[in-house]
Amino acid sequence: MTIKSDHRALYLQVIDRMKQDIAAGIYKEKEKLPSEFELAKTLGVSRATLREALRLLEEENIIVRRHGVGTFVNPKPLFTSGIEQLTSVSETIRNAGMEPGSIYLSTSENPASEDDIKRLHCKPEDSVITIERVRTANGEPVVYCIDKVVSSFMPDDFLGRAESSIFSAIEESGETYISYAVTYIDPIGYHEDASPILECDPETALLELKQLHYDTDDQVVLYSKNYFRADKFSFHVVRKRV
Repeated sequence: MTIKSDHRALYLQVIDRMKQDIAAGIYKEKEKLPSEFELAKTLGVSRATLREALRLLEEENIIVRRHGVGTFVNPKPLFTSGIEQLTSVSETIRNAGMEPGSIYLSTSENPASEDDIKRLHCKPEDSVITIERVRTANGEPVVYCIDKVVSSFMPDDFLGRAESSIFSAIEESGETYISYAVTYIDPIGYHEDASPILECDPETALLELKQLHYDTDDQVVLYSKNYFRADKFSFHVVRKRV
């Protein structure tokens, strides 16, 4: 059945129709879509209109185009989460009915770098603990995490028990409480470090979340850089009119 014209631009109607067909199972997850010629003919639109719709569907991570191979339907994310509330990756995974886990890759303590001083607002004489780990869901790697925190916020014996929760370790003394975080989200393609660690195909997109965590005195306590598999996670924000 072809697209029926309404007041909206044709490419928007194509997007809606493609989403409906994917939801209905006409085009299945990981399945190759028909050629542009066939799709345009089926929908009754020009190939230019179809290409614009496919471009936007790819930006939404609904499809993926592989050069020289074709266009495929991306699997639906296993985990979907709002980012209004500051919740842990473990909670998100557990809420999806899966078992969270961690694989610790490294934990080190070093003098603060220039970037650390800028991000964490620490002093040149401070030392910074860096924790590198992979978060798993039912044993499958889904998030690659790099966390940095000024050593003075952590218990003296943290390096000896680095597998404990970072939030819990920071708040253990009762003197510091993480109140909120400012988050920056960027979609990225293949990443030379994160993609192999997360066992991604070269075509699998990632979501890079950079977070600055603040305490109740608006002081930066923790900097996190997390790489989420975009085929496993999606995030949304509730926006209210003011």
